[in-house]
Amino acid sequence: MNRTEFELAFRTLPFLDAHADLPNGVLPIRPGRLMVWEPQALDEIFRADRGLRHPGSRSLGPLLGPKSLLWADGERHAAYRRVLGTPLRGRNLARYHGMITEVVDDAVGKLVPGKTFALADWTRQVALDIVARIIVGSADRTVLAAFTRWIDRALGSRRRTLAYRVLRGSLPESGEDLDRALVRLAKSTSDPHSLVALMLAPDNPIGRIDDGELRDQIVSLLFAGHETTASATAWTLFQLTENPRLREGVLSELDTAGNASDPAEVPLLQAVIQEVLRLSPPVEVAGNRMLTEETELLGHRCPAGTVVTPAIYLAHHRSDVFPQPRRFDPHRFLGRKGTPAGYLPFGGGTRFCLGSQLGQLEIRMITAAVLRRRTLRCVNPRAGKPALRGHAMAPSNRLRMRVVA
Repeated sequence: MNRTEFELAFRTLPFLDAHADLPNGVLPIRPGRLMVWEPQALDEIFRADRGLRHPGSRSLGPLLGPKSLLWADGERHAAYRRVLGTPLRGRNLARYHGMITEVVDDAVGKLVPGKTFALADWTRQVALDIVARIIVGSADRTVLAAFTRWIDRALGSRRRTLAYRVLRGSLPESGEDLDRALVRLAKSTSDPHSLVALMLAPDNPIGRIDDGELRDQIVSLLFAGHETTASATAWTLFQLTENPRLREGVLSELDTAGNASDPAEVPLLQAVIQEVLRLSPPVEVAGNRMLTEETELLGHRCPAGTVVTPAIYLAHHRSDVFPQPRRFDPHRFLGRKGTPAGYLPFGGGTRFCLGSQLGQLEIRMITAAVLRRRTLRCVNPRAGKPALRGHAMAPSNRLRMRVVA
């Protein structure tokens, strides 16, 4: 491990902050690996994505499994996206409105006045309950509790995660009992619209999925489908709690916005969410790409086999694209058509996040329900600093909210 790799692993965010304004937006990490965040270069990478390979993450690979759709390539990856993409976008999301409302109402109802709670833990539980119902058609508390304990053991502490990687070579495995329980829960679903039911349908374009591959997809979808959404929801609630005038503006929108499912009805809330996703993106890097032929990138001649990592956090903190990049300012996105160059909270190319629309829908609906029914006060706002869970940029587990009304 060279010095750059060491700094990136052990001082991730300070290291990234120190390099955000490198003029050419590219940083060699080691021979054969580049981190890239220059907007035009990112666009070129994403446009060429179909012809690139997508090696798995050294951290998350053993966790999510070798057959995870996150590092599938070619036709099998395309088939997964065809099956899973349609129900997670556009008008099809209306199917989930009632379920999301039910889950959120129950969770908010338990936030009684006087209660102090860990914000990130609360949003993770809500997001996991929602996504479990979408993936397997139900939210088995026993199985989900075991899943949460395993993820927390692996990723809950950055130091512990690094210790696992350095001393053991990989993160702790889920274990046969949890794997069997997840597969059993998936196969017992009675919801024909659940993502598992669609994957296992006889006429699906994916083909046969054995229990090992099914386990990898359930774990991948549960993990990716709740960690990132939960982090962004927690940041949204934190920022609105710390900015009373902004909170009042969003509440004014919500007077006539129904369940906040339509972003056009809540432009200020949507701008807050977009700025949250810029300042604290769901993940700090997009998936690795491996070049399949020699390519020149930003003056670097890269041989075939070079691994290129799109750096989302760095792209979002370029001062030439986002003036005062560390300042929280939702007005960057108000009245804007489209998104700025270099804004990529959900990645890009063939790996663009399948759940991007669903995640934003959840953030809007959860935030709207909390603002309408509860007044929160952050008891330790200095703890409102990012803490990495794997590649997810979550608020610190120490961040606490108190229900004051």
